[in-house]
Amino acid sequence: MRRIRIGLLIAGMTIGLLSGCAKQQVTTEAVQEETNVENSITEEASEENTESQPEEAVVTPPSEEIAIIYTNDVHCSISDNIGYSGLAAYKKELEAAGKQVLLVDAGDSIQGGVIGALSSGEYPMEIMNDIGYDVATIGNHEFDYGMEQFMKLKDEAKFPYVCCNFMDLTTNQRVFDAYQMFTFGDTEVAFVGITTPKTITSSTPKYFQNEAGEFVYGFCQDESGQKLYDTVQSAIDDARNAGADYVIGLAHLGVEATTSPWMSTEVIANTTGMDALIDGHSHTVMPEENVKNQDGKPVILTQTGTKLANIGTLTIDTTGKLSTSLTDNSYETKDADTDAYIAGITEQFDEQLSKVIGTSEVELVVNDPETDVRIVRTAETNLGDFCADAYLAVTGADIAMSNGGGIRAAVPAGEITYGDIINVHPFGNAICVIEATGQQILDALELGVMDMPEESGSFQQVAGITFEIHPDIPSSVKLDENEMFVSVDGEYRVQHVKVGEEELDLKKTYTLAGNNYSLMNGGGGLSMFQGNKVVQDSILVDAEALIQYIQEDLGGVIGQDYAEPYGQERIVAVD
Repeated sequence: MRRIRIGLLIAGMTIGLLSGCAKQQVTTEAVQEETNVENSITEEASEENTESQPEEAVVTPPSEEIAIIYTNDVHCSISDNIGYSGLAAYKKELEAAGKQVLLVDAGDSIQGGVIGALSSGEYPMEIMNDIGYDVATIGNHEFDYGMEQFMKLKDEAKFPYVCCNFMDLTTNQRVFDAYQMFTFGDTEVAFVGITTPKTITSSTPKYFQNEAGEFVYGFCQDESGQKLYDTVQSAIDDARNAGADYVIGLAHLGVEATTSPWMSTEVIANTTGMDALIDGHSHTVMPEENVKNQDGKPVILTQTGTKLANIGTLTIDTTGKLSTSLTDNSYETKDADTDAYIAGITEQFDEQLSKVIGTSEVELVVNDPETDVRIVRTAETNLGDFCADAYLAVTGADIAMSNGGGIRAAVPAGEITYGDIINVHPFGNAICVIEATGQQILDALELGVMDMPEESGSFQQVAGITFEIHPDIPSSVKLDENEMFVSVDGEYRVQHVKVGEEELDLKKTYTLAGNNYSLMNGGGGLSMFQGNKVVQDSILVDAEALIQYIQEDLGGVIGQDYAEPYGQERIVAVD
């Protein structure tokens, strides 16, 4: 049997614990020693800081094997791939085999599909409760329905959320507990929650601000990454001091270069005392990697990918050895009770989702049809053109932009249902029109290509405008500590911008259509538009704009104008 203990603030701990992001006053690091050639770990007391670290910190291996099942970036894929009923069956299978089982999630579970969009995350949360999750950390997309709604969902969850670096800046205190401890007989296992500071811009910055536009929430971000490293280290030390035999990072950080200096590999390399880190955010399929920590000791790093194509298992055996593995979607066992529970939820909106709203003569793509690699965040696609055209049609603006990060699923050839369109735009953003100068528009386009050839959710698909990208020019975009746009300090990668047949006039004011996430709320770091005059506010939800465009402007048929998957040469990359 296991019992659960929440990692609360303890009087007498370091100042780093109380302030979260404050640099530690005392560091209490446990020295990890390998007890075999792989990942079996024991703990010895540090000879320094003996007042806060036990003199003999000895790991107690479990008397029965512990199996930690983990998921990340499910994004509302309740029945795709393994699905939640497969996950429930797998959990029951391990329990029946006599293992001590935990089920944990590394973020981005409640958003990304129809079931989340139509319920503002309520239905996915109900399913997670039904399956029996034990602990989760926060993904950036947990906030996509707004701060108030996420806090409501958090209260409805039958499991705790943990995050050591999500801070209330008005009090300089953590919003959630830094870690949660689980006890298996004499063995203590702690999960330290960590969320990427990229959350501020990859969700909606407005959700982290007060009415005056001041940031009142933060994630311990700075340009060097040191604030985050110190905060994670403080949480690890506190968990060790509370008796943890094993400390597992439960993180939504990712390994994409664009998230540096907050990549999971960087957090591991700049901390000590963590045995393994279960990651999310970058949708990477990573059964098990070993990354050296600050002391040169190996730490397991793992991630399942996305949409339950895999589920992970971190095993702590009776010798103390840690290992991880992934189970892929060849696992076909389903849990009948979970299937029935999900069916009871989905039937509430299936009729609406299956309603046919039009047809398409071509497939509108997110991924490259030749390589199946996602390109909507790095290059023009026919779906990007279609979305931007829809914004232009329903608003009558001069220019329209649709951020690549908000275009989530392809549209198949043939009949198109309401559900297909919701899957394209699952966030429920509203279409608006603002006034913007040519300079601001140029800066927005430049921000979107700063990371090329890496992806950026701020890459803009466009209508009413064309431009060239010169990726050989080094990016000189400057961002602030919150990853918000500040300036371009050198030559622009975006060049030869035309509005219709005319060159973009940097001093002229244009009407610009897009979603409120980007144009009004600073999503993706687009601070250049903050405070601009709003011409049309919340005209339609973005998915409804696409439906209106199909039915009223295209006569119900997406035709051969969109046949080329790589678009209509509105965006051209120049070698």
